Amino acid sequence: MKCLKKLNKLKLAFITGASKGIGRSTAITFANAGWDLILLSRNIDLMEKLKNELLTTKSKISLVKCDLSNPQEIEHCAKDAIKKYGCPSVLINNAGCAFNGPLVEMDFVQWEQTIQINLTSVFQICRSIVPQMRKDGGLVINVSSHASYNAFPNWGAYCISKSALTMFTKCLREEERSNSIKACTITLGSVNTPLWDSESINSDFDRASMLSSSEVADTILYMAKQPESQLIEDLTLMPAGGVF
Repeated sequence: MKCLKKLNKLKLAFITGASKGIGRSTAITFANAGWDLILLSRNIDLMEKLKNELLTTKSKISLVKCDLSNPQEIEHCAKDAIKKYGCPSVLINNAGCAFNGPLVEMDFVQWEQTIQINLTSVFQICRSIVPQMRKDGGLVINVSSHASYNAFPNWGAYCISKSALTMFTKCLREEERSNSIKACTITLGSVNTPLWDSESINSDFDRASMLSSSEVADTILYMAKQPESQLIEDLTLMPAGGVF
């Protein structure tokens, strides 16, 4: 279960929430750039479809079915994936969820799910993978939001989860620096993804000026391609039209 090659030789990325939105676009972008991939999602059918689309890239695509809302599944899935497919040089924690509504009126199950998927699952994935990265080094990219430092009414749980994720990343970076493991965030403004189509979100506004998932994927690849001597600790990417 140890990393197979040094970071500068192995181009293997582990991407969560890979079946749609930013995760899907990131998988396509990395495969086109010659990376092998471990893709994780609860929707195996959508991942199989994506894998078939990527056959022409010649990249090795491995799929992991895992429901990040279920904490009992995560560490087993992550450890089993490393054992089968190798230790990634880059881990991209992208999966996320959101619910609209007043903070103190939020259903407790929705609160728990938001914190579980946006924060705790990242901790669980990192707890399984980061120790295996220590031999040869690695990079963790956590997908965060400008909601991590801005308070938006009716988005309280989401804001709180992303704020905590940002601090988690900072702490991880300092603790693992001596192990040649880097940790960073990409902090995003509104991105036009299927998340806005969820029944849990009221999104009756124009999404045309939002960032595209492909633009975000290009930026994540840019962060992953930085030389070993430097690190982008956080990169903020916002729509030119401003905040949505």
